[in-house]
Amino acid sequence: MEIQLINDNLLSVLHWKARENERKRMNHDLRTSTEDTSQRMLNALEVGTHVPIHRHLKTSETVICLEGCLDWVFYEELPNMDAGGPVHDGETATDETCFAEVARFRICPREQKYGIQIPQGAWHSIVVHEPSTIFEAKDGAYGK
Repeated sequence: MEIQLINDNLLSVLHWKARENERKRMNHDLRTSTEDTSQRMLNALEVGTHVPIHRHLKTSETVICLEGCLDWVFYEELPNMDAGGPVHDGETATDETCFAEVARFRICPREQKYGIQIPQGAWHSIVVHEPSTIFEAKDGAYGK
């Protein structure tokens, strides 16, 4: 049995890796075996990371913010937009100009705003205001 402690050391290493990564984010898989088909992870997000507008067609998503401050932004796809190509590939926006922001929620533990439940199929993105660590949980194996 392998015990994983979630502590300052783990979060510090994760943020160091995120700062070094060109995407300015890094995740840490919390699954205990390859047979585990859920998605449970810590995600370190640095200011300046770009999380494309996306949705999850087969699952809702639960997010808890351990530290930091960020906004969850929700969108709707604009009808009748001629983008000259596909607006999305199913789960990720290929042309973000074809979406309109419809809601924004601040997630910040210092403000007693600890997390968010994202409905299945909801278009969303993240704006990071300060280095943040989130716990994410979704059904199904990653990429399936």
